Amino acid sequence: MSITERRTRFRPTVAVIDLDAVRHNVRTLLPEGVRFMAVVKANGYGHGAIPVAEAAVEAGAAWLGVALVEEGIALRDAGISAPILVLTEFPPGSEGEALAAGLTPTVYTAGGVRRLAGAAGGRAVGVHVKVDTGMHRVGLPFEETVPFLESVRAAPLHVEGLWTHLAKSEELQDPFTSVQLERFDGAVAQARAAGFDPLVHAANSAAAMARPESRYDLVRVGLGTYGLCPGPEVAGWARGLRPALSWKSAVTLVKRVGAGERISYGQRYRLDRESTIATVPVGYADGYSRLMSGKAQVLIRGRRYPVAGAITMDHLMVDCGNDPVEAGDEVGLIGRQRDQEITVDDLASWIGTINYEVVCGLSERVPREYVARR
Repeated sequence: MSITERRTRFRPTVAVIDLDAVRHNVRTLLPEGVRFMAVVKANGYGHGAIPVAEAAVEAGAAWLGVALVEEGIALRDAGISAPILVLTEFPPGSEGEALAAGLTPTVYTAGGVRRLAGAAGGRAVGVHVKVDTGMHRVGLPFEETVPFLESVRAAPLHVEGLWTHLAKSEELQDPFTSVQLERFDGAVAQARAAGFDPLVHAANSAAAMARPESRYDLVRVGLGTYGLCPGPEVAGWARGLRPALSWKSAVTLVKRVGAGERISYGQRYRLDRESTIATVPVGYADGYSRLMSGKAQVLIRGRRYPVAGAITMDHLMVDCGNDPVEAGDEVGLIGRQRDQEITVDDLASWIGTINYEVVCGLSERVPREYVARR
């Protein structure tokens, strides 16, 4: 099966998303006796939230996670009925629409509880309370857990979940994750002693892979759902995952350029010998960062070639030396060609960032094509 979001596609540039890989990754990372939340925020980390969510649920994901109310409503509009947790408080004024869509709220401030209770109109809506155990982005100070839970119950709302987020779980030798989990365990114990029985969750992808003590009742897996590794220290646990995204284009123009000539804007790439230059219709407007200029490589006919000169808005040029290259040849930007592979982590290393940013930065003008065997 192959589904493309846009029926008409004239440019040969496309991101191919393997939904079988998504299903495989969910099944691989799903711990026995623990529920799985597939995090599909940011358009499914650039992979496409709706198809990924559908595939993840088919594979056993019991929950979906989003960052925005709008993201959750889009999933509902697509007919997805699985529980959806919004990972930050509903923005003021959005509560009514969010609850009408059946989205599960996260709360951690008195104002958030008050607004939500007003929109709920006396219904004991289930909420997940986020506890800040040290990341200090959003969340309730862990020392205030029980008084806050009491205020939620008095609203009246129902405390369905209690959760935290780990700041550096991919760094296995760093003790801070243990500090966070110790704080969280204390908050959970106090909550249960006060009569609350929430769904407890803390593990992100790295923790779900490598820190069994963090799995609790549910794991929230973002990057791992897409077959990507959160960091080198957990690479051993990620070996069974399958990257879901590949990105390819094609050569549209080939020309011989003489020795001493310079390529692209700024004229910083100088040829020291006559060479074949291939033009490829991919640029920084597609999410192929200009910061990769002078560092990036692509695959043509199963061989690696350097990107020549500055990456432009709509095109990049490739120095193919004296090798045979023709217009129409496939160009691998991410993925495998014959026995060579360029990974998302390769692109991340070329621009000094993380693999998350690479896939999330893939532009909307790059069509996503979805493939699966069924």
